[in-house]
Amino acid sequence: MSTKVRFAPSPTGLLHVGNARTALVNALFARAGGGHFLLRFDDTDRERSKDEYAAAIEEDLRWMGLAWDSSARQRDRLPAYEEAFARLRVADRVYPCWETPEELEYKRKRQLARGHPPIYDRAALRLTDGERRRLEEDGRRPHWRFMLQPGFVGWNDMVRGRVEMQADHMSDPVVVRADGTFLYMLPSAIDDIDLGITHVIRGEDHVANTAVQIQMFQALEAEPPAFAHLPKVADIAGKELSKRLGSMTVRSLRGDGIEPLALASYLARLGTGDPAQAAPSLAALAAEFDIARYGRATPKFDESQLVQLNAQVLHASAWETVAPRLAALGMTHADAAFWQAVRGNLNRLEDARPWHDVCYGEITPGIVDATFAAIAASLLPPAPWDESTWQGWTQALRDTTARKGKELFLPLRLALTGREHGPELRALLPLMGRSRVVQRLREAARAPSPVDLGQ
Repeated sequence: MSTKVRFAPSPTGLLHVGNARTALVNALFARAGGGHFLLRFDDTDRERSKDEYAAAIEEDLRWMGLAWDSSARQRDRLPAYEEAFARLRVADRVYPCWETPEELEYKRKRQLARGHPPIYDRAALRLTDGERRRLEEDGRRPHWRFMLQPGFVGWNDMVRGRVEMQADHMSDPVVVRADGTFLYMLPSAIDDIDLGITHVIRGEDHVANTAVQIQMFQALEAEPPAFAHLPKVADIAGKELSKRLGSMTVRSLRGDGIEPLALASYLARLGTGDPAQAAPSLAALAAEFDIARYGRATPKFDESQLVQLNAQVLHASAWETVAPRLAALGMTHADAAFWQAVRGNLNRLEDARPWHDVCYGEITPGIVDATFAAIAASLLPPAPWDESTWQGWTQALRDTTARKGKELFLPLRLALTGREHGPELRALLPLMGRSRVVQRLREAARAPSPVDLGQ
């Protein structure tokens, strides 16, 4: 049987980096084994599930380069859930309960006060036919619970190792609400059966759910898939990332100038113990992928490391891949020579904008000694210029002024770029052109020079 995995987000918000990591790991697992990657929207929550969130999740996954082989939506599969639920009723594996939310909360508080785990007491099973009838006559509609069998439920987790949980210490989960709608647990198991999922890779917050769903698989006479539970991602301080706050969404990182390959490289290695390093492609990440590398320790999302990887990706990016993006950002004069000159100094693509101004636009030069600026202008060679122009010009300046090192180069950099650091001036000088260089030397001197500036 070929490998088939699924990423199953609930479309109730934007794609969070924690879920993006889960999607990425599933996609890489499928690619590494020549398998199938399914995108399934768990949208049984009618009130909170929104089409616009589903569309946004798809857009973010495409931006990351995570193409899915097929897709499904739970709202389209309700007849399958009804059929499976009917089978469970016949097998006495689900049962109706009439408690209100308030009554259940009262029971829970009493159990906690007595030092007992808040497990449903199966009181509904002790009701007589007459008591059930009276509840229905009073207008109550039952919710339905899945009946767990006593004993241990165990599996060999691909991340956590051997896991065993005692079903006796767990509550029978609600699978159908009083209004007849399905909750997450049962439809997820039915989908995994019907859609042929062989491996379920998800967050460690689903460990208890897995114990329940294994019994659901067994009750529906299906073989459970293999499971892997990844530790949840924390922020740099060790606190859980909150998708409710809208921080650390893929959308926000996109807006902050993060490259998709940088994010994929970072998330793929997060929690593996491997050093953060930009990969040349998603295919390369898939080729090296091994789910056994993921440990149980809580990985911390460090934005500074992500920015470093972002810089690595940009530094290795070819001109052809960034040309349309630079144009879209308004850097219409940029060409391959410009990109070659500046890419090594960028953390984000937007960082190229000030260098575009340096080469083709207007800047505020740094203040330079007027006499030195005048001499520098007078020694400028005639056009056309190339990368050898810088060396010849500065050698002439060195011979004339006896300046060298920082005393020579820093005033020129300040005058020509307005900054103390940046790309090599030998590459920038031909892009600026002679007239722009002369103009900036004038401005840097803060006064007209008594010496002809070479115009």
